[in-house]
Amino acid sequence: MRRVSGLDVHKDSVFLCIVDDDGVVFQSKYGVLTPELEQMAGVMVDYGVEEAAMESTSIYWMPVWRVLEPYFSLRLVNPFFIKQLPGKKSDVKDAEWIATCLQKELIKGSYVPDELIQQLRQYDRRIFDLSKDIVYKFTKLDAALQRCNIRISNYISTTKGKAYQDIVRLVSEGITAPEELVKKVHGRTVNRIGKDILISALTGVVTAADIDTIRQLLDEVELAQRHKDECQARMDELCKQYYPEQYKNLQTIPGVQARSATAIIAEVGTSMSAFQTAAHLVSWAGLKPRNEESAGKIKSRKVTHGNKYLRKTLIECSWSASKTHGSYYNRFSYIQCTVRHKNKMKVQVAIARKILTAVWYILHDNVPYRDFTPDIVPSE
Repeated sequence: MRRVSGLDVHKDSVFLCIVDDDGVVFQSKYGVLTPELEQMAGVMVDYGVEEAAMESTSIYWMPVWRVLEPYFSLRLVNPFFIKQLPGKKSDVKDAEWIATCLQKELIKGSYVPDELIQQLRQYDRRIFDLSKDIVYKFTKLDAALQRCNIRISNYISTTKGKAYQDIVRLVSEGITAPEELVKKVHGRTVNRIGKDILISALTGVVTAADIDTIRQLLDEVELAQRHKDECQARMDELCKQYYPEQYKNLQTIPGVQARSATAIIAEVGTSMSAFQTAAHLVSWAGLKPRNEESAGKIKSRKVTHGNKYLRKTLIECSWSASKTHGSYYNRFSYIQCTVRHKNKMKVQVAIARKILTAVWYILHDNVPYRDFTPDIVPSE
C-alpha cells in the first residue's frame, strides 16, 4: 500500500502527517534541529514512506529538504496551489491536507535544482545582494561629500567612475585641497565644464568626522566589491569544471558574457528536463505576457510573476544584445523602436524572452547559438 507524507514547515517546528489509501496513519510534531529532523526521517522510513511533500515556506524548507533528500522522493509545492478549504484550520490539518493532495496526485512539485546548481544559485544571489549594497553605499558616500559641500557629482556622469573614486580616496586620506582634487578629473571633463567651476565644486568644508565617515564608507564599498569578485570567481571556477560546454555555448548568444552565462546556469541549471518546452521556461521565468481579459476588456498585459533574478539578468543581456551590430536582436530592436515606434522597455522584455528561448534550445541540444537570418529553413 502506497504511503506518503505531508510536512507543514514553520520556523521552529515541522508537523508530519502520514497517510495511505485508508486515511491518516500517523501524525506528530517535530523540532527543526538536525537530530530532530533525522528522528522524523527515521519514523517516515519505519512507516514505509517513499514520497513526501512540503510547502515552500520562506527559507525554512531548505534545511528540511537537505536532511530528507537522501531518503525520499520530495516535492516542493507552492502554497498558492494547495490552499486549504474554508473551515477550521490548524497546522495538523495543513499537514494532512498536503499529504492527501500528494496521495491523490493533485499537486506537482516545483523545480528544485541539484546540490551543485543550488550552490551556484547561492553565489549568484549573493552577488545581487552585494550589488544592491554597493549602490546604497555609493549613495551614502555621495551624501557625505554633499554634506561637506563637495559637489563634484553634479558635473560628472557617474559616481562609479575612476575620477570620482580617486577624489573620494584622496578625501578619505585627508587631502582636501581643491587644486589637488581637480587633478583627478579627466581632461575632457575639465575642458567641457571649466577648471574654475570644478575647483569651486571641489572646495568644501571638511571636518575630521567627515573624513572618518568617508573612509569607512569607502572601505565598506571595497569590501563588498571584493566579496562580489570572490563569488564570481567561484562561479566561473565551478562552471568551467562541471559545465564547460554549456558555459561556452551560452556565451555565443549576443549580449551574454561570462557573468550572465554563470547566472543563467545558476538559475535554470543545465538539464532542461524540468522544462518540457521553451515556452514553459519562459513562463517559469515570468517573461510571458499575462492574458487577463474580462467582458471583452483587456485588464493587463504585464509580464507574469517568476524568477526575478533570472529576469534581471536577461533584461541586462537584452540591452547589450540590442546594441550588438549585425545580430538579429539589433535588427529587431531597430524595427520595433525606430520604425514602429514601440516602447523601448517593452521591446527589451521581448528580446529577453527571445534570448531565454535561445537558452532553452542551447542547453537542451547542447549546441552553440546560431543567429537568425531569413534564409534559414527549419530542418525536417
